[in-house]
Amino acid sequence: MSTSDVIADYLNHLAVEKGAATHTLAAYRRDLARYQEYLDSVGVEELRSVDSGHVEEFRGRLGRGDREAGTKPLAASSVSRTMSAVRGLHKFAAKDGTVTDNVAAAVALPSSGQRLPKALSVAEVFALIEAAGDTEVDTDPGRIRNRAMVELLYSSGLRASELIDLDLDDVGAVVRAEPGEFAAMRVTGKGSKERFVPVGGPAREALGAYLVRARPALNTAGKPALFLNKRGDRVSRQTLWQLVGDSARRAGIETEVSPHTLRHSFATHLLEGGADIRVVQELLGHASVSTTQIYTKVTIETLREVWAESHPRAK
Repeated sequence: MSTSDVIADYLNHLAVEKGAATHTLAAYRRDLARYQEYLDSVGVEELRSVDSGHVEEFRGRLGRGDREAGTKPLAASSVSRTMSAVRGLHKFAAKDGTVTDNVAAAVALPSSGQRLPKALSVAEVFALIEAAGDTEVDTDPGRIRNRAMVELLYSSGLRASELIDLDLDDVGAVVRAEPGEFAAMRVTGKGSKERFVPVGGPAREALGAYLVRARPALNTAGKPALFLNKRGDRVSRQTLWQLVGDSARRAGIETEVSPHTLRHSFATHLLEGGADIRVVQELLGHASVSTTQIYTKVTIETLREVWAESHPRAK
């Protein structure tokens, strides 16, 4: 089998048997296309002809770039992600019997270090939300929609893909909930896993304003998507990233802010408020609590900074 055939089988395996999310599959497809380009450049047409030296050389090229091919060095985190895809491919091929040995098993992943997630302060989040739109005075459907999107990101800790993948039917229970009543909605996360996330009062109010005053004007194509653009299509990831970044700049926030920053802030603020880490794990949709534990380091770092600045005997 050619390398491209094995890659196609592996991606199909991830989609059908592992239930990988669309965005995860897209990332694997890009990383493995880069791997195939390298193998083609060194004259390797079949995966069974690959040895550990090829895998090591590929990893090295990712880190240092390739001037002849016009590629720049990748960050350690990007190298690690790409190599994870490569190792997964070889593991699959060995288990499937396409190759006899997993030649990538012994190739170590680069250490990217454990970077703490960036979280905004509560005041910064509030300022960003206000900058996104004002549902009481705005008449522009786009700004009313933007306010609802940002409110939901922070209120529920959603991933960007989870937010834009929402359909109108997904928020029916939230819209029908009485004021003061606990409201939650079902979302589909990574690996097609479903979970319930809470929707707070301000987010519900912003969502209600969007559904009544903005979505009817945007719904020119009869699409089921919850959040629509001016053409009546589902809002794109690029649009979401741009509106969050623009709102942050209008709010005077100097650091780079993305939709994931609001997810980080959601988790950090819950833990700082005394939430149990297992509850936060469930709300975030993490498969393992070890993934969630990084946020405890964020709160510890915050405590350290406050102590160092405030305690008379800290220095």
